[in-house]
Amino acid sequence: QAINELRPEFHLNLLLDCTHMARSSFYYHISRSKTDKYEELKLKIKSIYHQHKGRYGYRRITDELRKSGTIINHKTVLKLMNSLGLKSLIRRKKYKSYKGEQGKIAPNILQRAFKADKPNQKWVTDVTEFKVKDKKLYLSPIMDLYNQEIISYELSERPVFNQVTQMLKKAFKITKDT
Repeated sequence: QAINELRPEFHLNLLLDCTHMARSSFYYHISRSKTDKYEELKLKIKSIYHQHKGRYGYRRITDELRKSGTIINHKTVLKLMNSLGLKSLIRRKKYKSYKGEQGKIAPNILQRAFKADKPNQKWVTDVTEFKVKDKKLYLSPIMDLYNQEIISYELSERPVFNQVTQMLKKAFKITKDT
């Protein structure tokens, strides 16, 4: 503080030599003593964030601040939210099944009897969707209920009928060979 008061009259190097203080220490103390110019804004951001139960992201919070008369850039709001550790809750999209024309539904032959007495007596299949690196993949395996062995499978980027037919062809070829 004394160095700052004497600074207009004397050169900084002279003042630092007299006080035996390193230049880095001087600037460190100056930076520590500065008040946070965004303190009031941080309180407003926290208030809006908690008022909306964490559902508002930086864009909506920026809009709310502008409505209340605070003119601020969205990037500043984003930076302040990151420094406060505030992240909006991402609402996952609900699963919507295909609402088009339904095909023929096969009769339930198994009636939940998932045990088989011998190999290749009962097979089951399904198409399962996986999300891998922002990409959806569809897996269609055939499982033998005798020993829960996967007989064949097909992986594709779209759940199409051809995927199931290819998987069945592979399974028939494998079982024919054995």
